[in-house]
Amino acid sequence: MPREIIHTDKAPKAIGTYSQAVKVDNTVYLSGQIPLVPATMEMVSDEIGAQIRQVFENLSAVCSAAGGTLQDAVKINVFLTDLKDFPTVNEVMGQYFKQPFPARAAIGVAALPRGARVEIDGILHLAK
Repeated sequence: MPREIIHTDKAPKAIGTYSQAVKVDNTVYLSGQIPLVPATMEMVSDEIGAQIRQVFENLSAVCSAAGGTLQDAVKINVFLTDLKDFPTVNEVMGQYFKQPFPARAAIGVAALPRGARVEIDGILHLAK
């Protein structure tokens, strides 16, 4: 099946050898997003709530460019430099998702690009 590369200027440009997302048939694989503001490519804030919101805004923009929304997510992976921030993930995620929620994993990591405290990637399944 052919792959479609997804790109939008409403999310941070790729800062490495990857695409913002890749669509194959009706499945979209979202690359990890960190809390960069697309217009400046600078970190939104040091505050974890602001970082999580920015990541979901970035992911939303990529989902839209792919023809979907965050509600089409079937799986997300949350990478945190401090798992004590997980309650904030739940709080903010509740502002962006409604039931049924996607499957999710939370992984504690030693460090993330650009000193981010959170990174999130995911998989969308779009209706045909």
